[in-house]
Amino acid sequence: MALRTALILVAALVATSFATKPASAQQVEGIAAVVNDQPITTLDVRNRMRLIITSAGVQPDEAMLTQIQDQAIRALIEESLQLQQAEEFDLTVDEAEVDAALQDAAARNGSTVDEVAADLRANGIDVETLRQQIRAEIAWQIMVSGRYRSRIRISDQQIETALARQAEAAAQPQYSLAEIVIEIRTDGGEERAAQTVQAVYGALSNGAPFPEVAAQFSDAPSAARGGFTGWLSEASIRPQVLEIVRQLQAGQISNPIRVPGGFQIVAVVEKREGQVVEQLDLIQLTLPSSRITEGARSALTEAMADISSCDAVENAVSSVEGVIVTELADLNVSALIPQIRNALAGLEPVSATDVLETAAGLQAFVVCDRGLTGPGVPTVDEIENQLINQQLSLLARRWLRDLRRDATVEIR
Repeated sequence: MALRTALILVAALVATSFATKPASAQQVEGIAAVVNDQPITTLDVRNRMRLIITSAGVQPDEAMLTQIQDQAIRALIEESLQLQQAEEFDLTVDEAEVDAALQDAAARNGSTVDEVAADLRANGIDVETLRQQIRAEIAWQIMVSGRYRSRIRISDQQIETALARQAEAAAQPQYSLAEIVIEIRTDGGEERAAQTVQAVYGALSNGAPFPEVAAQFSDAPSAARGGFTGWLSEASIRPQVLEIVRQLQAGQISNPIRVPGGFQIVAVVEKREGQVVEQLDLIQLTLPSSRITEGARSALTEAMADISSCDAVENAVSSVEGVIVTELADLNVSALIPQIRNALAGLEPVSATDVLETAAGLQAFVVCDRGLTGPGVPTVDEIENQLINQQLSLLARRWLRDLRRDATVEIR
């Protein structure tokens, strides 16, 4: 079915859904839903449906159009609640922010704003439909951050625990995935969710691009990134999903998988074996063989016993004549000879080895920092941002759920 035919079906479907209303409802003809006395028109719904179809690149049949209509109305209701909340907070989104977000979205798709606008107009879509969607997203992000960001506290222990867990997981096989999650909602139940996920899977099977479909249909936070999850270890993937993912090759898409709370479709982007490398930041102290005396040996041994910080190392050994101080940053443990590697084993920052007899003379080492690196091992800052974003996402979903629960919403 051509896209032009699909767009005609959109208009026909929406028009038919209101043509069957009784005569007493004629006075509100053209109203698809009312959210706290604010109307959502049938034109709004048609425009959003066209936007979903065009953005997702789908060629829907009549059954899928029903799912798209439901998706459009639900999205418009949520955006209406978000913008009403923004109005309560006297929050106005600057149109320059909308322009910037639109430019970013176009650039990510290898296009320009003018090309996007032309494409929308060619498909009968008012550009304001997309701008309104972006406007609601920006307002919601600002409000969520303003309401909750200052309340979120991530402790060093949380970061250390998460880092250790992810470092351990990084040693496992890893998968770069994209996902589409369809939640089971109270207003539709499992049957409606199953119909939606089958319609989405049908669109993917017919060649619709996964990122665009995920952006329009997925209920997961990853929808904002086209469904991409980034690299995941086996430990962080649901068992029933992992069983399928292990069988898929890069580029393949799973059938809908029943998971707690809904359905999930996953696409395997890439696979890789886990690899974790231990790295050390060291200070190396060397007393060359030609400078070794019993006095120098004793002085170096005493100096090493008194070191309490890496910044104080040079000062601590200043009285040891001939000693050479060298900083060794980001050094892989595997690159060290066994004698030194064994001496460093188990030492925490800031700790020093005993004085060692090596081919270079007398040597000692101070551990300033140690950590794990390799594919899938995040930095401390990345871990902290992940934990913050996880909490913000959870709080945002709860807030939107509460707004929907407390709102007066009538779908006509």
